[in-house]
Amino acid sequence: MIIYPTLELLDGKCVSLARGRLDDPVLWHVDPVETARGFAAAGAEWMHLTDINWLRGDGGNDDLVLEIIRAAGIPVQLGGGFRSRDAVTRWIDLGAGRIVLGTMALQDPGAVEELAKYHPDQIVVAVDVLQGHLMTSGWHTRSVFTAEDFIRAFDGVPLAGLIVTDIDADIEDSDGSLGVISGLAAQTRQQVIARGTVRSLDDVARLRYIPNIAGTLIGRALMAKDVDLSEAVRTAQTPIGKVAEFQ
Repeated sequence: MIIYPTLELLDGKCVSLARGRLDDPVLWHVDPVETARGFAAAGAEWMHLTDINWLRGDGGNDDLVLEIIRAAGIPVQLGGGFRSRDAVTRWIDLGAGRIVLGTMALQDPGAVEELAKYHPDQIVVAVDVLQGHLMTSGWHTRSVFTAEDFIRAFDGVPLAGLIVTDIDADIEDSDGSLGVISGLAAQTRQQVIARGTVRSLDDVARLRYIPNIAGTLIGRALMAKDVDLSEAVRTAQTPIGKVAEFQ
């Protein structure tokens, strides 16, 4: 299982979103570029980067994002409200290892399929779930589609994976209800990356036992030092022992 240490950028600073609210970020007093370098030094194979300004549609942190991509020393999975094929292609050309698409995947799944075929294993689809329904536009708009219907639309598409967020668990700051994520992971052949479930090292260990969970994003828990990245990476890479079979 791959650990994706996560940075969220807002106005050039590292933040976390409190209960998903774009207008109420938690500010972390760290240098984004040095933090990204630290991820690689701690043994991470990938990192995840979200530009909140792009997500809000009020500009972006293009220069800083590019600096992080070039300085991180590991591939960067990049998200933040991509709205066009040209933007996706541009950032892949600039060195992003993967691009994460959410609202665009719902509004124009054909374009996402074409991008995935042209850039195999470089396109990730975000599946944000609230009470069984897909949420878009930064968790603000409820879709008529269920998460199950949505992920089925991408069966056979050469995606790098699906990032699945159980918004109920994330906004309640619970100990990580894995029911939604594990249920969706069982219904797709795509690799699933869990988001919003890790608040301790024990959560990393639990995720390893869920079939088809290929990775997890960890952001706020790293920034708050509730999880040590080196320990999380070691835990994720530890072989799974025998699991008892229950009748």
